[in-house]
Amino acid sequence: MANIKSQIKRNRQTEKRQARNKAVRSEMRTRTKKAISAVDEGGEQSEEALRLAVKRIDKAASIGVIHKNQAANRKSRLMRRAAKAGADA
Repeated sequence: MANIKSQIKRNRQTEKRQARNKAVRSEMRTRTKKAISAVDEGGEQSEEALRLAVKRIDKAASIGVIHKNQAANRKSRLMRRAAKAGADA
C-alpha cells in the first residue's frame, strides 16, 4: 500500500481507468461477436450488427483502448468475413 498522497491518487485514477477500459473493450467484443453470428446466420440484422460493431471499434480506438491500426485490422477482418458470407449465400 502506498504511503505517498500522490501515489494513492494515481492508484485511484488507474483503477477507474482500468474499469472504464474494460467496459469499452467488453462492449466492443460483444458487438463484434453479435455481428459475426448475424453475418454467419445471414439475417437482415447483419448490416445493423456490423454497423454497431464498427462503431464500437472506432470508439475504442478514439478513446485509446486499442490502437488505431488494431481498429483498422479488426474492422477489415470483420468486413472481409461479412463479404465472404455474402458471396457464399
